[in-house]
Amino acid sequence: MRALAVLTAAVAFAAGLALAGQAAFRQSSAAPAPAAPSPIASPSADPSSPEAPAPGQAAAGSYSVRYFFDGGARQPVLDSTSAHPLRVLTAQGGAIRHVPRAGGWALQFPPRCRVAASTCPRVILQGSRDDSLNPYTRPLRYGAAVLMTRNDTASGANVLQKGYSVGGASQYKLQVDHLAGKPSCVVASRTTIYRAESRYTVADGRWHALACTRIGNRLTLYVDGAQRASRYVPTTLSIANTEPLRIGGKGTAPNNDQYAGQIDNVYVTIG
Repeated sequence: MRALAVLTAAVAFAAGLALAGQAAFRQSSAAPAPAAPSPIASPSADPSSPEAPAPGQAAAGSYSVRYFFDGGARQPVLDSTSAHPLRVLTAQGGAIRHVPRAGGWALQFPPRCRVAASTCPRVILQGSRDDSLNPYTRPLRYGAAVLMTRNDTASGANVLQKGYSVGGASQYKLQVDHLAGKPSCVVASRTTIYRAESRYTVADGRWHALACTRIGNRLTLYVDGAQRASRYVPTTLSIANTEPLRIGGKGTAPNNDQYAGQIDNVYVTIG
């Protein structure tokens, strides 16, 4: 009987994944978007300055931040509660544009640059230090909707991250890497990097819901509600750092793992 109960629960969870991915993402048949706002403009970065919900249901007492980017070109970029503002940081003329997406707006990052890294346009969204987004060892769910083509891929394209995987810090990150455009979820302790990477590309010119979960001893990647990769992580792995949440790259210096393509519906849920 116990084995049957476990199997039933697993089937219910898988069904929930599919429903969550389908329900939360805006459909392309929605009403037309309003007139396009102006591109987001920002001064150059100060080098001295510091869609779909996650699969399954968030536990009681969880903490969540979500960005839908439907506020137009206003600064700062606000989350759904206005408690975690992001500012635009740029280098070499990098800029973010709003593009219509199914009755709302998504963010368009600069085209992939394949010349000298120091001359490439770079732009990210960055918050301020926010310790409420440190999960420690608690359950963690994070993700975004992305649209990329093969022309957008590179050896590194960071969708969202908090922290770094090197330098004795810790990290959680969602990325689409390699010229093949394969998404992966990353968590890192001070000494070890763990990655769950899909065998399949998402750089096909269509929108995809990417979701990462770190629950117990598993790091799992879901693409459009379907599990695409999973790997073991220690239950004792604690993620806590003083870095801000970043979207679109790890900074504005050259070789910043700049994202190219479109992003929408970014979220982080802890607990």
